[in-house]
Amino acid sequence: MISLHCFAGDRLPVPPESPIRLFFIQRSTNINVAVYDANLMGGKLNPKDPVRTYWYKFNEKPPIEELTLVQRTLAYGLYTSAIQGILNAFEGHFLAYRKRKFIVKQDASGNPIALFLINGKMQILKRVYVKVDETKFLTTVDFIELFGKDPVTGKEVYEKFKP
Repeated sequence: MISLHCFAGDRLPVPPESPIRLFFIQRSTNINVAVYDANLMGGKLNPKDPVRTYWYKFNEKPPIEELTLVQRTLAYGLYTSAIQGILNAFEGHFLAYRKRKFIVKQDASGNPIALFLINGKMQILKRVYVKVDETKFLTTVDFIELFGKDPVTGKEVYEKFKP
């Protein structure tokens, strides 16, 4: 079993838990996190916009701040579309990283989940840590850590990769 308590992002604060939380992204640049929550309408995912993305800023009141247009369209935004033939399920990708697609849906109990490719298998994504290098002219990503759980066994899963 993998212990998730020895990784870089573990030293960072986490946003308050929420029943609609899909996952969040921590970064090496500061403690603020990009949060991805299910956008529910009548108990189902909103077909026009199934995921709400915003900043959780730990040292500000109120702590929630919407993404800017640039952040939404280039860095932290998502593209989602309904999966044909499956009700209340959406496929998508990060606008900044299109190589891995994800699926947003509700599990058998109605809980919203985001399934993401971790170690070659679709797993429930819970947290992402991005190690950023800002020393160059253009900001680059050194590595990404994915933390989740197996949807069948419930065991914690982890992958670290360089994009």
